[in-house]
Amino acid sequence: MTDLPNRNLFIETLRFHLEKLKSTPEAGFAVLFLDLNRFKTINDSLGHSTGDRLILHVAKRLKNIMGEGDLVARFSGDEFAIILTNIKETEDAVSFAGLIKHKLAAPFNLSGRQVFTSVSIGIAIGNERYEEAEDILRDADIAMYYAKERAKPYDIFDTTMHTRAVNLMQIETDLRHAVERQEFCAFYQPIIALDTMKLSGFEVLIRWNHPTRGLVPPNEFIPISEENGMIVPMTLWILRESCRQMVSWHAIEPSNKTLTVSVNLSGKHFAHNSLVEDIPKIIAETRIPPQCLKLEITESAVMENAEQTIAMLKQMKELGVQLSIDDFGTGYSSLSYLHRFPIDTLKVDRSFVGTMEDGSENGEIVRTVIALAKTLGMDVVAEGIETIHQLHQLQILGCEYGQGYLFSRPVPRDEVEKILENKMRWQNIMPNQQYIIPAPQNDLPHLRLAK
Repeated sequence: MTDLPNRNLFIETLRFHLEKLKSTPEAGFAVLFLDLNRFKTINDSLGHSTGDRLILHVAKRLKNIMGEGDLVARFSGDEFAIILTNIKETEDAVSFAGLIKHKLAAPFNLSGRQVFTSVSIGIAIGNERYEEAEDILRDADIAMYYAKERAKPYDIFDTTMHTRAVNLMQIETDLRHAVERQEFCAFYQPIIALDTMKLSGFEVLIRWNHPTRGLVPPNEFIPISEENGMIVPMTLWILRESCRQMVSWHAIEPSNKTLTVSVNLSGKHFAHNSLVEDIPKIIAETRIPPQCLKLEITESAVMENAEQTIAMLKQMKELGVQLSIDDFGTGYSSLSYLHRFPIDTLKVDRSFVGTMEDGSENGEIVRTVIALAKTLGMDVVAEGIETIHQLHQLQILGCEYGQGYLFSRPVPRDEVEKILENKMRWQNIMPNQQYIIPAPQNDLPHLRLAK
């Protein structure tokens, strides 16, 4: 389509340069791997024919900046690769990557419509340690993904990137086995009613008990599971397990029957229409009272496809479950949408709660979120409460619920049963009154702390 060389010719040329480098060390070269950003969005919104025309124009601009002895090839879709010759130092390749960024930043005129795109570029410098052409191409590809992850126009390959890529591949392989072998376990963090300091319920958090590595931190496997789709069976497992467990705790004594369990739903899960079918099945299977199940979704996931999400959330709400927006304040919410979501609770992100005491604007953000929630008829849960001062500020502001290390870290099932034996244990947490200056008496109190 582009009249550019394909992958096969590129690899053959790359082999030639690797061989030449062995006999002529000064014949430096670099490999650049390019991927257009948001190309799928352009295809989906403007059609594949427009996408094809964009590829043609990109190919033309790339050909126009190639020097003598350089080669640009198109692999597939929106991927291009370049062999840049006469490289004396790394900065030469970096400068050329900057030129590519500049040339492709100008708008493309496609059938009378202006289309903008940008590019992520990975750079690998040719050297004697490369024996196979595929290896240097792989490293440029790895560097490109690093650039894309960090929203940078380009990144230069180093060996730590390859080590990380191998580790990620191993984690992905192990993760698939983990689902089959049920290596996951549930940890529970108490949620406290801040007016009575009584236990209100738990947020359940998934943990991976790896057979050789022990407990793997969630930030190491949750993003991977979202990319490869494993988050869906993982979420259904944690949902079923936590509902079953909560029903068993309800049965211990009558005072437990109002306890709730909060389960996080990945935004990726909302792409599966089966979600609204799976939840009622799990409710029926475990016999949990629907009002005792809270489903949490992040603010950014809610807004990613707002209309579809509204429809799905309304279907869930009809089941009798409660719905929460997690990490509120860290994403982007349109107030014109927010009041349309059938949400019961806003959860204030720990990053705001954790800096309430340092005089920053985050205290005002927390106050505003609480006021907004009250206006919309929602409850508020503050995450990440670690100090008595934070607790007392939140109580003054009228925050209904809280969780954090001041009360308890996430704990395994056995420790939860010890908590259930003394659900009033937090009532001995008393704020130190001497540090508090009374707030003005109005509907939205401003809190002032003495130094």
